[in-house]
Amino acid sequence: MTQWQDRQAIGDMHERRVAAALRARGWTVQPCGQGTYPPAVQEALRRTRSALRHFPDLIAARGADLVTIDAKDRMPSTDTDRYAVSADTVTAGLFFTAAHAPTPLYYVFGDLKVLTPAEVVHYTAHALRHHSGAFHLVRTEQAHRFDDVFGPAGTAAAA
Repeated sequence: MTQWQDRQAIGDMHERRVAAALRARGWTVQPCGQGTYPPAVQEALRRTRSALRHFPDLIAARGADLVTIDAKDRMPSTDTDRYAVSADTVTAGLFFTAAHAPTPLYYVFGDLKVLTPAEVVHYTAHALRHHSGAFHLVRTEQAHRFDDVFGPAGTAAAA
């Protein structure tokens, strides 16, 4: 398996874990984004800088609430106790939320903590920067608990 395929397998498992956690809280969840495209389209996207590469992984609804999720696993950094989010991902996330307002986009990390693209930018405006500039580094304690954002397990949809 290639390094990308290894990362993709880990990401797919995390997406399923996030989807299951949302369903346990009464959300209806549907995959979306590049993971739902045919292999030829996925391969073409890997070779481009298109913001479509960073389209959310999941869309979910509960009652009148609609959200999108970008599942980010293998975080936080074991060296810095920070989440590392690609600058390209955050830029695409900001464009996505502006274009699809008021539908929120949430990054859900491997520890099931949650941030929005705007929070990532806010928390990193005057913070430690990755040496390459390619990543935003956000302290893990600044993220929200999954239950605080999506409700506790067993939550039913509002009528």
